[in-house]
Amino acid sequence: MNEAVILDLSRESIFVMLKISAPPLLTALAVGLAISLFQALTQIQEMTLTFVPKIVAIFLSLTLFLPFMIATLSDFTRAALDHAVGGG
Repeated sequence: MNEAVILDLSRESIFVMLKISAPPLLTALAVGLAISLFQALTQIQEMTLTFVPKIVAIFLSLTLFLPFMIATLSDFTRAALDHAVGGG
């Protein structure tokens, strides 16, 4: 493997990591923003109000996007292994 192949593989792995982690992170961001807005409007400052809905929303987003995440990761792994077997 030369440097160009390693850089290409590194770039692709970072892109795959961002693609896989985006759905739960964006879900947590949206739920956190909605809860913060709700807390600011109602002046309720309960700590469990921020964590429990985020955990539930992240779990639901993981179950919803799991087929996409597995397909993306398996495609990347298959391409990387094909590239390694092919000799670069």
